[in-house]
Amino acid sequence: MSAGIGMVPGARARSGDTAGAWARRNVWTLGLIGLLLAFLALTKVIQPNYGAPGIQGLAISILPIAFAAVAQAIVVISGGIDLSVGSMMALASVTSAVLMKDQGDVIGVAVVVGVLLLGATVGAINGGLVVATKVPDIVVTLAMSFVWAGTALLILNTPGGGAAPWLMAIISGPLGSPWLPKALIVLAVVVAVVWLPLRRSTMGLALYAVGSSRLAAFRSGIAVGRTKIIAYALTGFFSAMGGLALTASGGVGAPVPGSYTLQSVAAIVLGGVSLAGGRGGVLGPIIAVIVLALVRIDLTFLGVDPNLSTAIQGVILIGVVMFGSLVAMRKVRA
Repeated sequence: MSAGIGMVPGARARSGDTAGAWARRNVWTLGLIGLLLAFLALTKVIQPNYGAPGIQGLAISILPIAFAAVAQAIVVISGGIDLSVGSMMALASVTSAVLMKDQGDVIGVAVVVGVLLLGATVGAINGGLVVATKVPDIVVTLAMSFVWAGTALLILNTPGGGAAPWLMAIISGPLGSPWLPKALIVLAVVVAVVWLPLRRSTMGLALYAVGSSRLAAFRSGIAVGRTKIIAYALTGFFSAMGGLALTASGGVGAPVPGSYTLQSVAAIVLGGVSLAGGRGGVLGPIIAVIVLALVRIDLTFLGVDPNLSTAIQGVILIGVVMFGSLVAMRKVRA
């Protein structure tokens, strides 16, 4: 009995050590969560009527950008970058909208599955070209962004088509509590089902290894080319999810890529993903997307000119990144 009692403090100590280690590894994400809470409080101060309906609208508006940020994070972790994320989203959006229009639920489900496979295939093509040509990722994906954007415009040159009612319903409104938007549940479930198992798998370790050092990964027996193609395929998959989110939120296909690529890059930088590769995750970029959206909302509530609000967002982004860089440099010197 005394031995059992004696084990409890040790178990608690180990639990505390584990929690402390986790906190040290995720200090940037924890800081982002604090920033998110601060902006939520500021939003409530600026607009006292901001409540559950506003949170639901926020969740729906950030869903496409959040999927774009996850897509970009994965390929950047593997040591690359994809400037065609917005174009792949547009291609997925118009394809789903054209095929879903006036169709039943069964066809709608088949279209969703087909569009996700299309996204993965398009992403794999990007990755295959990068591996085969050995041209820098930024050049290949910039060129392919025009290809996918042009293809989207050929399919649908103006917003149109339609979305299955169940697809729109799955992201609209709350689930149980009015403070729990369906859109956030969809985002969390998709990321948890796809990314979390992958992150803990051999392939997930390979993504980080290739991003950290291609030569070291190659010498360790990792198939660098195949890993990069898989990373780009995953980017295409999540870009397709973003395109489906666009169709679901608007009810029509969106053939114009918009600024989703740039927003995804901004989100991963703010979210703590190293542009050099090998470091970061997907939770930070998702939180960063919400923070940047709240900044826009607060500036709108304050009546700030939209052009000036864009500049302010850029200043905030630069300031946070510079602060993170200074902290990292101090750690290295220490």
